[in-house]
Amino acid sequence: MIRHIVLLTWSEEATDDQKAAVADGLAALPAVIPQLRRYDLGTDLGLAAGNSDFAVVAEFDSVADYEVYRDHPVHQAVIAEHIKPILAARAALQVEL
Repeated sequence: MIRHIVLLTWSEEATDDQKAAVADGLAALPAVIPQLRRYDLGTDLGLAAGNSDFAVVAEFDSVADYEVYRDHPVHQAVIAEHIKPILAARAALQVEL
C-alpha cells in the first residue's frame, strides 16, 4: 500500500472561491480515477501557527496505481487550472505502508 501526502499553502492573494475550486476539483477525482483506494482532503483548522492551508492524503494498492493518479489528465488539469495559480508552497511524500 502506498500513501501519498501533500500539504499546500496558498498565496495571500488566493480567494475563497479559488480555494473552493481546488477542493471541488480534487474531490471529483475518485469518480474518474478508480486506482484511488482512499482519498481524504481538508482545510487546516487553524489550531497552530505556521501550518499549511490544505492537505491531500491518498492511498493506492501499488506504485503503478499512484503513477496513474499522478499523471492522470484530469488530476493534472486540477493542478494547472486551480492549484498552481494560488500556490505559495507545496510539500509532498509517498510512503509504503
